[in-house]
Amino acid sequence: MEQDVVHAVLQVAISAIELVGVAVVVVAAAVATITYVRASFAGTGSSGDFQAFRATLGRGILLGLEFLIAADIIRTVTLTPTLDSLLVLAGIVVVRTFLSLSLQVEIEGRWPWQPARNKS
Repeated sequence: MEQDVVHAVLQVAISAIELVGVAVVVVAAAVATITYVRASFAGTGSSGDFQAFRATLGRGILLGLEFLIAADIIRTVTLTPTLDSLLVLAGIVVVRTFLSLSLQVEIEGRWPWQPARNKS
């Protein structure tokens, strides 16, 4: 009986973390889009506005991916600790890590191990 309660609580926690991850992506997309559209209608639209749109959206996606990875790790380690589920988790983490790295390079214009560029 106690194990069923723990299982139910973990399932709710995992679902909540996944929901937060999705909400972060949706909110970031909405904020980035609204900000970009406002700048466009205000007549101040420039290539800098588009870069800011992409950066805001990219950061939201990165943060959302981190929440989704956390939920997958918790699910695999606590609810379904089998070799198959561990291999699936490893694949998911590899793909999401590649996506995160790609987005970070796209946002910052450099590899994470390169020094930051001066904006002088």
